[in-house]
Amino acid sequence: MASQQDCMHNFISKAKRENFPVALRVLPRAYRRHLLAVYGFARFVDDLGDEAAPDDRLRLLGDVESDLARLYAGSSPRLPPVRALARTVETCSIPAEPFRRLVEANRRDQTVSRYDTFDDLLGYCELSANPVGHLVLHVFGAAAPRRLTLSDRVCSALQIIEHCQDVGEDYARGRVYLPGRELRRFGCAETDLAGATTPEALRQVVALQTGRAARMLKDGRPLVASLSGYARLAVAGYVAGGLTTVAALERSAHDVLGQAIRPRRSRSLASWLRILATWR
Repeated sequence: MASQQDCMHNFISKAKRENFPVALRVLPRAYRRHLLAVYGFARFVDDLGDEAAPDDRLRLLGDVESDLARLYAGSSPRLPPVRALARTVETCSIPAEPFRRLVEANRRDQTVSRYDTFDDLLGYCELSANPVGHLVLHVFGAAAPRRLTLSDRVCSALQIIEHCQDVGEDYARGRVYLPGRELRRFGCAETDLAGATTPEALRQVVALQTGRAARMLKDGRPLVASLSGYARLAVAGYVAGGLTTVAALERSAHDVLGQAIRPRRSRSLASWLRILATWR
């Protein structure tokens, strides 16, 4: 059996193989390195919450939290993804709280698998998505309070869009991130989430979430406009990725079970350039 250290190295390698938003490819190496360290940590923690043996998940998440404490106490972290944060945390003066909230989100996933209202879901996004936006703004030295608030709208929207894309995959893992109250309102049974095709009731629920996310992304316009330089390039790229995925969901008539909803990179690039040109 592979050692825990080997598994952690595998998680980092997996993070490096993921596609960054197209905008991030134009950033200087230093920014890319810091963002990759942040992303690698988030992905590592997320994978621990999903892929480790059930009996090990809470213990391993506790190990990550202990290692964060070592990092911020000035000691050497033991886990590669936490150790990889050291230079980024020091250079960018990043506080510990966003990292701890990401750990807490995955700890919650071990005990909470349903959310009855949209507000309940937004409460989960406060832990699972919004900290990533805070970390990105810290990397660029742009973490002013007003920007952090706007970033929360953008990041929660991106999380909701991802939940819409991954309805079937999440259900297979025992989790439902569509609000239960709205599933009942449209007459959608949870078992509908396991089908090979997307029934009309489920499409309506997904369409409602998609529309909400699109409005939240548009609420993020002042964030993009408030930034300059590489920070503006990067954040516009995240927003563009969300908007093009919304468009892809709409073009598919919200058929999230019958096909994989992934926007073309060319559409994301066009959206990114359009945002940079108009959201001033």
